[in-house]
Amino acid sequence: MSTKDSKPNLSHSQVTEIIRRLYGWTVSVIRPLPSYDDQNFYVAPSEGGEYVLKAMNSADSHNITLIELQTHTMNFLHQRGLPAQTALPTLTGKLMSLEEFGFKCLLKKYLVRLLTYLPGTTVAKITCSPQILYDVGKMAATLDTVLLQMEHPNISVLQRADFIWNLTSVPLLNQYIHVMDGDPVQNVVKAVIKQYQIQVVTKLPLFRKCINHGDFNDHNLLVKPDGPSKYQISGILDFGDMSCGYFIFELAITIMYMMIENPNPVDVGGPVVAGWESVFPLNEAERDSLYLLVLCRFCQSLVLARNAVIQQPENEEYLMITARTGVRHLCRLWELGKEEVERIWFQSAAQFSQP
Repeated sequence: MSTKDSKPNLSHSQVTEIIRRLYGWTVSVIRPLPSYDDQNFYVAPSEGGEYVLKAMNSADSHNITLIELQTHTMNFLHQRGLPAQTALPTLTGKLMSLEEFGFKCLLKKYLVRLLTYLPGTTVAKITCSPQILYDVGKMAATLDTVLLQMEHPNISVLQRADFIWNLTSVPLLNQYIHVMDGDPVQNVVKAVIKQYQIQVVTKLPLFRKCINHGDFNDHNLLVKPDGPSKYQISGILDFGDMSCGYFIFELAITIMYMMIENPNPVDVGGPVVAGWESVFPLNEAERDSLYLLVLCRFCQSLVLARNAVIQQPENEEYLMITARTGVRHLCRLWELGKEEVERIWFQSAAQFSQP
């Protein structure tokens, strides 16, 4: 099933009916929110409160156990003081509902949840100071550390074999690389994949394991003002890419996404690493692999976004948000090389950490 075929296309009237039937509320305000392959709506009932109705794509909606675990994770983090959304129970006490839409043989089922709405501005819309980058790195490490304590009877579903967005799946990009035919950047992507197989795969046993959020990006992090010129993190969104992985994966993903809108992208790594290591210091193998893993995430974003646009050409603007800028950053990091980038990142991190 293609992404285009699996993404929901609910109307405002359908959302209004879902809220009335499942939660007993009357919608007074509704507006669409962006999403990669699901469908999200901001909903304000006349009874009060602000929420996000999330309809999962039909492909993921088949994996109810995984969505249940993601929902449990959000509640678990919220209970431990991290700013994650929580799911509201329906009138029958369930945290999600499998809804059917369409006509006769074209019926499709979508898992629907109503989540708390977290106020704030996405990190993508602010100018990130070194301090907020430090806080983002610290929050990413804190999240993964807290998740080490989580227990659940179905936690094994996070062993998502061949999940394309996990950094263990970088070699799987080879099956999509044709979408870049004719683009000179394809050579860089191929070289990065090859280096991953040579340099990173052998180090995997030395990386420390954890559960990854997997999409700690500038559109999934909310901040709110903290004084005249500072911000604090007010929300962590979208746990759809959760999987078992490694601490170093989360750090690499975080650095990559924090680079996207930054006017000095190469300088981002230092404060993010400093914040991360204030919670979870890197070992030698992790530190030696960070540069290449950041490149790998850029490659994943670029190749998979191009592939998604083929499936959803009408959603190109949103799908290519990261990839359009990311291709320049990928090439710049590749040109600078591992030694120079590591020097910038780790020297900056050491200076940032000094009292």
